Amino acid sequence: MAAEDRASVHPEWMHRSLNVTVAVIGMLVMAPFAALIALVIKLSSPGPIVYTQTRVGLDRRAMRGDRHHTRREEDLGGRVFTIYKFRSMRADAEVPGEAVWASKDDPRITAIGALMRKTRLDELPQLWNVLRGEMNVVGPRPERPSIFLSLRTQVDNYHLRQRVKPGITGWAQINQAYDSSVEDVKKKVALDLEYITNRSLWMDVKIMTCTLPVMIGRKGAH
Repeated sequence: MAAEDRASVHPEWMHRSLNVTVAVIGMLVMAPFAALIALVIKLSSPGPIVYTQTRVGLDRRAMRGDRHHTRREEDLGGRVFTIYKFRSMRADAEVPGEAVWASKDDPRITAIGALMRKTRLDELPQLWNVLRGEMNVVGPRPERPSIFLSLRTQVDNYHLRQRVKPGITGWAQINQAYDSSVEDVKKKVALDLEYITNRSLWMDVKIMTCTLPVMIGRKGAH
């Protein structure tokens, strides 16, 4: 069944229950590590501990069948929300309003930031996004509006990723490294759409289980 026709074989309330349960347990278990990370960030470089960005989330219009209708002046592809991450770059890493992809050996990344990104611990605060209902633990990674608008014109079916809530981890994340080119994005979109087509509670649990070895092995991180 195509990604346009199905978002899951299980009702959404079951997915929501799983995500809230995992997020609460994750926040409780990881609280000591989060506190230590926050302290190290504070002591190692000037700037905020938690970094926020605007990201593109679920496209509810597609669920209602009116994807091409919007009252917004600019169609951003989904409902935007604020994502939370532990700051892994210098506070002056970007010019306001200019989104830049991180690269390998990016000089903007701090020493502790490099370790966090390799182990993906910088994404721990996104458990709060899960509790708020803006993200799931598993799903396509959310992109920034300006980058989303650009990729939507370069990658076929890119907008279909927004048929489910974005996630902290995902089928694409455990099977491929971070994006460094449009070709990488195309490969990840194919994996994202494969996930959406086959999405189930059991697949989510499988991806969550596979995420820990990826973090420990630092697969493809930079």
